[in-house]
Amino acid sequence: MSVRSTIISQIEQIAAEQYKTLPPLNDDLALLESGLDSLALAILVVRLESILGVDPFTSSNDVYFPKTLDEFIRYYEQALTSTQPSQRAG
Repeated sequence: MSVRSTIISQIEQIAAEQYKTLPPLNDDLALLESGLDSLALAILVVRLESILGVDPFTSSNDVYFPKTLDEFIRYYEQALTSTQPSQRAG
């Protein structure tokens, strides 16, 4: 499963668990308009760390929070790309 499909699947699952209604999940969707509150977004980050093995928010020195769904997905894709060589070395 791709990073994109994993993230979207987890967003849908968390929304269902919390009885949240989601708008269409397109790349331009602002995370603040996604229907997920701060708790749901925190749950998403924890689940993605468990599934993908990376938390780009703690593994990076940059203070950055993506604004759109596409930026969020790319942030995870970049974090995975940057951790792969070190995982192979160990």
